[in-house]
Amino acid sequence: MRIEFESVVFRWEARPETWLFADVPEELSADIAELTAPFTRGFGAVRVEATVGGTTWRTSIFPSTSGRYWLPLKRAVREAESLEEGGAVTASLEVLGV
Repeated sequence: MRIEFESVVFRWEARPETWLFADVPEELSADIAELTAPFTRGFGAVRVEATVGGTTWRTSIFPSTSGRYWLPLKRAVREAESLEEGGAVTASLEVLGV
């Protein structure tokens, strides 16, 4: 499964000093949850290969209390793609292991 979406970079309030994310739209999150239910890892994490701009990396997306998955944007990606809190981001995800 490969999806592409647009989001806004946001800071996780529980760990504001370090963690920035993009959230996957509700409908796409529901599709991912349905497809991966038998394969999810701890805390409902789903392994993905993510691409933002020219940067591709492997990570996991995590379900939030809203039901949407969150894509963590590590520092190397943010710096390479000039991503900042509140800025727009276009990401594509390849769901792995299904």
